[in-house]
Amino acid sequence: MRSRRPSPDTTTPAGAPRPQRGRAVGRRTTSARLRIAAGVIALGVAGVPVLSGAAGATSTAKGTEITTAQGAFGAMLVVGSGKYAGYTLYYFTGDQSNLYPCTAKIVKSLPGGPGSCTGPSNDKKAEWPAITTTGKPVAGAGVNQKLLGTVNRSGIGLQITYAGHPLYLFDQGPGQVTGQGWDEPSLPPWHGLWWLVAPSGAPLPWPGTLTTTTIGGKSVLASMMFTGIGWEPFPVYSYSGDTSTSSACTGSCAVAWPPLITEGSPGLTSALASSAVGTLARTDGTTQLTYHGKPLYLYASEGIAPSGGGFVATGSGSGVKAGSGTFSLVTP
Repeated sequence: MRSRRPSPDTTTPAGAPRPQRGRAVGRRTTSARLRIAAGVIALGVAGVPVLSGAAGATSTAKGTEITTAQGAFGAMLVVGSGKYAGYTLYYFTGDQSNLYPCTAKIVKSLPGGPGSCTGPSNDKKAEWPAITTTGKPVAGAGVNQKLLGTVNRSGIGLQITYAGHPLYLFDQGPGQVTGQGWDEPSLPPWHGLWWLVAPSGAPLPWPGTLTTTTIGGKSVLASMMFTGIGWEPFPVYSYSGDTSTSSACTGSCAVAWPPLITEGSPGLTSALASSAVGTLARTDGTTQLTYHGKPLYLYASEGIAPSGGGFVATGSGSGVKAGSGTFSLVTP
């Protein structure tokens, strides 16, 4: 979600990068193209050239290399060759089972003007340009060649995938992490979360921060997530089909309701008791936060409403049925 306004609150939640202004690599025009992005984090990628910008093709004659780098959140995937060498790669929760809602289709109704979710690597109208290749992608250090693949997508070309997930760019230069933890629920209409990618192919989260927000005059549990206008509290949900030791929301359910995953111990506001917070191991290798034994989720199509210079989440997922259960807001 884009905005010309700086965030009214730039307090950085625990475990997250410090926010500052930035632009996606694809959206390089001025004025309304600006986005507030999470702070730049040096990766210390040995042997990767430092580039001043990104333009042109991303591939080499033998195919684009994908490698790993050690960052603030652990080992993650980065581009290993070509003009985007050293650029961080991202995973989108909406991309599942050959259904890719992040497309190259131009959306005219965006706040910052017409643009698309993705496109070729040098597409200036794309928020999250795809990393492409002209040949079979090459596995660099720490990358599993068996997990590398490609998908030929309309308006994009041959996009590299890892563990079946298309890979995207976002940052202005190599050695930066400015797209971690973005939540894009309703505007832009991409409906999902953006994470770094672990060498296992799973999303690589930060610890996160649990807080509270007010929905319908009541205090409910929320997670601080990054948006185009800065940090915002998004309500989290529990699912009646779950138990305290397992999540029943997998597959397409987890696309519509991204699990609130973590890496480490989340930050908590003073109103929340640490004894109520726990975790469970999901079958995809990620760790999901729980509260009083209830696994927690965000809603990919969370409703938003204008509020001052920004927006507030409306808790529109409360009471929504999925499978054999129902999602509900969580009382602190």
